[in-house]
Amino acid sequence: MRKIRIMEHVSLDGVISPPGDSDFAQGGWSAPYRTPGGAAALAEAQGTSFDLLLGRRTYDLWAAYWPTVKGGPFADGLNAATKYVATHRPESLGWGPVGNLGTDVIAGVRRIRSTDGPDLIVWGSSTLTSVLLEQGLVDEVVLVVYPVLLGQGKRFFSDRADPRELALVSTKATPSGVLINTYRHVGSLSVKG
Repeated sequence: MRKIRIMEHVSLDGVISPPGDSDFAQGGWSAPYRTPGGAAALAEAQGTSFDLLLGRRTYDLWAAYWPTVKGGPFADGLNAATKYVATHRPESLGWGPVGNLGTDVIAGVRRIRSTDGPDLIVWGSSTLTSVLLEQGLVDEVVLVVYPVLLGQGKRFFSDRADPRELALVSTKATPSGVLINTYRHVGSLSVKG
């Protein structure tokens, strides 16, 4: 069975995309914190062999950018990975290799997860992320935390998300102060008292 790992760039206050940040592929607010050492740490956290689970919006943004980037472990890994996409328009998926999760996204994820193959990584795709966590399908969450407060914008976890418990597995600081925190998904938060 494959593991599902969520990876997300996030500000200290939980924002993944501030208002007006249409340049998601380029990173916008995160770009000033990128260093060669940080890129190497991120590539290491991602691994060299993986497939992707993506929402349609993230897929479309990435399909417009990543196929134009040649060379380097990060770009090469993304371009080579099979992209499993939550979409109602599978016929319009051109950046491959690509697979469709089907009309029942959770059943599609369970089907793919039960096969042999590399880990499945979710980048971006906050709607899909919430559903996967609620269904208990996530094994790890890797938060790439930037030393900034963005205030407003799309948050990694929505206000409607069920309380979840995560256990810290590892943390690594990059030269620019970005933290790469890896958590194991424990399950529903149980209040002890």
